[in-house]
Amino acid sequence: MSMEQILATVRSFDGVLVLSPGPGSAFPDVARGDHFFYYAPDGEIPHGQPYGTVVTKDYPDDTASRLGGPDGRWRVNVHVGRERFRALVGSDPRDGEAGEVAEADVVVPHPVYGALGWVAVVNPGERTTGVVLDLLRAAHDDARARTVRRAGGSGA
Repeated sequence: MSMEQILATVRSFDGVLVLSPGPGSAFPDVARGDHFFYYAPDGEIPHGQPYGTVVTKDYPDDTASRLGGPDGRWRVNVHVGRERFRALVGSDPRDGEAGEVAEADVVVPHPVYGALGWVAVVNPGERTTGVVLDLLRAAHDDARARTVRRAGGSGA
């Protein structure tokens, strides 16, 4: 599945805000070309981390996936929490096992945020696209539930 197809799917979620910094934006230059997913029905960036991202290049503290470059590697990152993390990778996120984070089309602990319950997939393909989309939907639903709970609402 292409990055554009994944982005289109995420953009179809209710109340989603997909932040995609570009040239001249107020965001750091290093974030250009990447995409950050929030539950934000008011269109305002909420306080806290996104529930998922698509990154297109290595960051200074995150080079293990060998992103960008001439082969156009990119990575989907999703916060899944401890229970889903264990089910997906077979270990507790706090174990700190990075695995082979450069292999494509495999769900692995995020190379930097794995201990916080994040997983990553470089270039999702036939093996992982369905899983990635399911994880993004679940992360979106979790973010919505947190927002509703914090607002003291019923979720309606």
